[in-house]
Amino acid sequence: MDKFRLKVAVIDLNNGAPNQGMRGIQEILSRFKEEHNIDLSFDIFDLRQKGEIPGIDYDAYISSGGPGSPVESKGEKWENDFFHLLDQIEAFNEANDEQKKYAFLICHSFQLACRKYNLGNVTERRSNAFGIFPITLTEEGEKDEIFDGITNPFFSVDSRDWQVIEPNLEAFEAKGAKLLAIEKERKHVNLERCMMSIRFTNEIIGTQFHPEADPVGMKMYLLQDEKKKVIIDTHGEEKYFDMLNSLDDPARIVLTQSVILPNFLNKAIGNLQEA
Repeated sequence: MDKFRLKVAVIDLNNGAPNQGMRGIQEILSRFKEEHNIDLSFDIFDLRQKGEIPGIDYDAYISSGGPGSPVESKGEKWENDFFHLLDQIEAFNEANDEQKKYAFLICHSFQLACRKYNLGNVTERRSNAFGIFPITLTEEGEKDEIFDGITNPFFSVDSRDWQVIEPNLEAFEAKGAKLLAIEKERKHVNLERCMMSIRFTNEIIGTQFHPEADPVGMKMYLLQDEKKKVIIDTHGEEKYFDMLNSLDDPARIVLTQSVILPNFLNKAIGNLQEA
């Protein structure tokens, strides 16, 4: 039997900033290709820095995190191009009953989509969130196939200065969107928990956290003097060394990296097989 083909567009929103996310995404795609013996190809589009945007001829789209404000880019050409692509994906899916196109939006991309669809308040955090944190699935999240095989709560890498809080329930209902995961409840902190994952449509999903993060990349971050200082100043030395020691724990980010984006790709390839 011929191999199934899966054509993926990876949208880079890092604006040239050094990061481990793009390497993590590419490694997951390469590993998925080998493990499933499929003809998977991917192209990278440097959207913020070079204005590159994929067309509608891909089967799946993964859009990365990135630095800076997800609010100040309002009206910029690259953001308009990104939103137009999401509109094109939705229009294609509405017009086609069998074949669908899928999109996964990470961190900065997730925040932009929340603003586009008016699903919550995109606001700057009091302080940077960086580290490995537990994330709680909602009832909808526990039923969603993207989290099939994960624990509740599960652990993932969080790295952000911004957040999406105060879900707009009317907009959720009008869009048919579903809130899948939220920040861990901290009873001693009187702050709104941020939204950590949303299914925007049946085919478009996003996460505030980084499902592509792996122990190698995270260790490189944690060993940077600046990151180490921030974590120790914010959470204490014990928490810092707990994060460092937990990197190779198969029940933490290793599990998250092996489940969420592969589930997304499985859905995309499964749809192609059905079509």
